[in-house]
Amino acid sequence: MPPPSATPAPATEEPSGAAPAAVPAEAVTPLIRGVAVLHRLTEAGGALSPSTLERATGLARSTIDRITATLARMGYVRLDGRDVVLAPRLMELGNAYLAALRLPALLAGRADALADALDESVSLAVADRDGIRFIHQATRRRAMSLSFRIGDLLPAERTAPGALFATEWTEAEWRRRRERRAADPQDRGFPAVPPRPPLAPDDFEERTARAARENCATDDQLIEPGLIALSVPVRGPGAGPAPRAGAGAVRGPEAGREPGAGQEPETGQEPETGREPGARQEPEAGQVPGARQVPGAGGIVCVASVVSHTSRHTAEHLRTTLLPRLRETVAAMERDLAAAPPPAPSEPPAGLATWTAASKQELGREFVESLARGLTVLTAFDADRPALTLAEVAKATGLPRATARRALITYEHLGLVAAGPDRPLHPHPPGAVPWASRPCPAPRSPGSPNRTWSTWPPACTSRPPSRS
Repeated sequence: MPPPSATPAPATEEPSGAAPAAVPAEAVTPLIRGVAVLHRLTEAGGALSPSTLERATGLARSTIDRITATLARMGYVRLDGRDVVLAPRLMELGNAYLAALRLPALLAGRADALADALDESVSLAVADRDGIRFIHQATRRRAMSLSFRIGDLLPAERTAPGALFATEWTEAEWRRRRERRAADPQDRGFPAVPPRPPLAPDDFEERTARAARENCATDDQLIEPGLIALSVPVRGPGAGPAPRAGAGAVRGPEAGREPGAGQEPETGQEPETGREPGARQEPEAGQVPGARQVPGAGGIVCVASVVSHTSRHTAEHLRTTLLPRLRETVAAMERDLAAAPPPAPSEPPAGLATWTAASKQELGREFVESLARGLTVLTAFDADRPALTLAEVAKATGLPRATARRALITYEHLGLVAAGPDRPLHPHPPGAVPWASRPCPAPRSPGSPNRTWSTWPPACTSRPPSRS
């Protein structure tokens, strides 16, 4: 059995200018609001005052107070005087994706060894719609003003890994990227990178075509002057490009719905559902022609990059001198992926949410039980349980199936999980909805009851502030 790999789905929050998706009818509004608060705290470096959170999220102050009180009760934030501060326990949410992904655990040693051998920074990245996110970095100090963190989202066209991931894009993904570029030409929706210069050329399609031919890509100061990179894709076992979960995922309120499933009464006074008018739905499309087929290899599971500075190399010199070593390391990574055994089965921790009722009774209206219950769902996934049925999620968290299902539908809307069909060799009971951290195969017909779901990189964007 091959190890799990990832082809990420949408970001937690749409980049600036992207058309918002319709909120599913069964989405849990307090959970959406809670994730938004965590996202704003992360963007701000881990600490904000409640009044600043009120302005940043557009939520009422009373709602902010209830959300932060709930997060504090769960240990995800600290109320430090007048500020709300992210707490270390929040990493259990962010690490849910990384643990289930397994790529950092399997490949980080190779990346670190290459960084030591070359005295250059080495990173691993996965795709996230029309962007990339880092999942591992072995850094070296250089004269660069930028530093990226695990989980940072970068626009694909301003990176070397992005050109490689784009070789497997569908027409819908290319269209999404063009629409985003037209609406946000300066990349204001990507706070990790500086704004794009107004007259910067857009040669991304040409660079993608070259990456497809050569199975590697370079970044010649696309993000900032002096920063250069060389990237090679790491492919999983299989034949041909891996199917893209992000493009083929089932979207909207029908995702993961079981026949006959009813509405769940929620504790609390807040309305649980909402719908945004005017949302559009992208049609599915076939694969973009020209993606390189590598005999005996599957699709791109991540991209390994060597990052340097023009004070040490030109982009062409970096490619000429270091490409053989990078390819050698990537080949070793692919052998590691092919040989990796599946994770050993273990008993899930049952009853993670049993304390929520007591907390609600103690704190009353100040504790948002639907938010607390929803956040526990992400903790059900880890390296031992990258694929779970709805029943298994409910068992692992102690939640009713209807509660777990609504949380998963909410996370699918937010881009933290992705829905897809069942996979061969992973049978599920009729009507079961598998939730997984592996790439989904090509979608079945919309009426198919068996779909796979995946945890995605945005889960790792909520993290305590760095202390560098």
